[in-house]
Amino acid sequence: MRKVMLVEDEEFILLGLENIIDWEALGLTIVHKAHNGMEALEMLKKEKADIIVTDVSMPLMGGLELIEQVRRSDRAMRFVILSGYSEFEYVRAAVRLDVEDYILKPINEEELVKALTNCIQKLNQMEEEQDSMIDRKVEFLSFLGGEQGEAEREQYLEKLGLKDAGSVFRAAVMKIDLSRLAGYKITDVTHFILERKVRGMLKVWHLQGSSLLLLLCLPGEETKPVLQKEAQSDTGEMPTSGEWFSDLQNDLEIELGVYSFVTVSGFFSDLRRLPEVYGSVEKMQRYLLIEGYGSCMDERKLLNRAGTDVVIDKEKFAGLIMKKDLAAAGAYVEDLFINNMKEEVSVDVFYQIAARIALILREICLEYKLQGEGRQLYDVIDEIWQAEDIVSIKTMLLSEITEIISRINMENMQYTPVVRQIMAEVKNNYQNDMNLKTLAYKYHMNTSYLGQIFQKEVGCPFSQYLNSVRNDIAKRLILTTNLRINDIAREVGYSDTSYFYRKFKQSYGVSPAALREMKNY
Repeated sequence: MRKVMLVEDEEFILLGLENIIDWEALGLTIVHKAHNGMEALEMLKKEKADIIVTDVSMPLMGGLELIEQVRRSDRAMRFVILSGYSEFEYVRAAVRLDVEDYILKPINEEELVKALTNCIQKLNQMEEEQDSMIDRKVEFLSFLGGEQGEAEREQYLEKLGLKDAGSVFRAAVMKIDLSRLAGYKITDVTHFILERKVRGMLKVWHLQGSSLLLLLCLPGEETKPVLQKEAQSDTGEMPTSGEWFSDLQNDLEIELGVYSFVTVSGFFSDLRRLPEVYGSVEKMQRYLLIEGYGSCMDERKLLNRAGTDVVIDKEKFAGLIMKKDLAAAGAYVEDLFINNMKEEVSVDVFYQIAARIALILREICLEYKLQGEGRQLYDVIDEIWQAEDIVSIKTMLLSEITEIISRINMENMQYTPVVRQIMAEVKNNYQNDMNLKTLAYKYHMNTSYLGQIFQKEVGCPFSQYLNSVRNDIAKRLILTTNLRINDIAREVGYSDTSYFYRKFKQSYGVSPAALREMKNY
């Protein structure tokens, strides 16, 4: 059953609408009845409707404004407008908002039934088109996955309208930074690309998530001079195919404010090789980890990149953790990444560092039989693989180290029960307003004495420990969410944003805003 919402400020008209139509016979059910646009929007938050039948003129928010609000997030919902006004401006506004019909009062039952039937047909058609698009995408992804034989590939390429005809091709995968789309959608980016001038043919496919596949075809008669130009790295009026992808990326940033990471294949002439070429270019996307958004990588530039054997002093690293020296353990991990940050190094080196550190941390937990709710090794490795930059990987590893040291502390009997209780209180309620005086009252202790034993056992004053916990959580939110810095400060328990900035910089050497910029770039 399709869901319908009725919006009308006159109660007797609203009741009339409910009873004038045999809704069930049309395959419809009324889920909401509202008296104005404001009320309708609130109801839609609780349960979505497929069709809205609305009056134009209502208090607080009229029908046209209601439709405008809904259209910002939902292009599929259908609308039927009821109005006592026949002015052209109202009708024109309805057309602009993709309204199914504009019915004048008094309401004609047959006219309303016809409008509702049209709405149902349009919804069915849109769903069929959506299903067809999904089927085509699944078929295309199957092709790219190399699941078809030679003959099947040829047939599928013909179905796509792609032919070799003596041409040469270059393929590219473009990953869009969704956190900085600035109000645009992937379809907007696709249209922008297709409107670009290009010598030859250009095809664009939206893959899964934020990735696009671009196929650039250079006609046979133009192949030789272009290949020569590519080989000479020359410049001229028309950009080479390699320059074209880089120029496209720059224009996306300048004109739309959209950031991307692009990996480009070498030349190939047999389209049946497209799945293998795609696999190679997609694999290059891992270099986003060290190159960042805004970079365009050509397959030829990676030929000289090589792996290197990274030496990790397991005993030294484990010793730092067992000494509970978080700063030194974090610095050791930082040095591993910095010392291998060379232009000619393969990205696999950084995955190797992160994976081996994760393995060592797991071995420490097993060797010392540390209790707690630590994550499984495969979860950590998966997070490493999914990371888009080295900052995220280092933050995740530092979080794991912090958790292990915390578990070592909990296992260590040097902490008295009351100190362990306070540490647990901070961990669970860090966002609340707390201080040593209120905690001393809670645990029936003298404030001064509690402060002395806490500093003696933990190694720092209570206020410093509380700020450290809050700052660690704030750091994770800065690097993994798009929350505003002010909101993050409040989320972790700071009522004064300026104070948060000062304490955060004392802990990490950079301001919250600077850390987010480091992550973005």
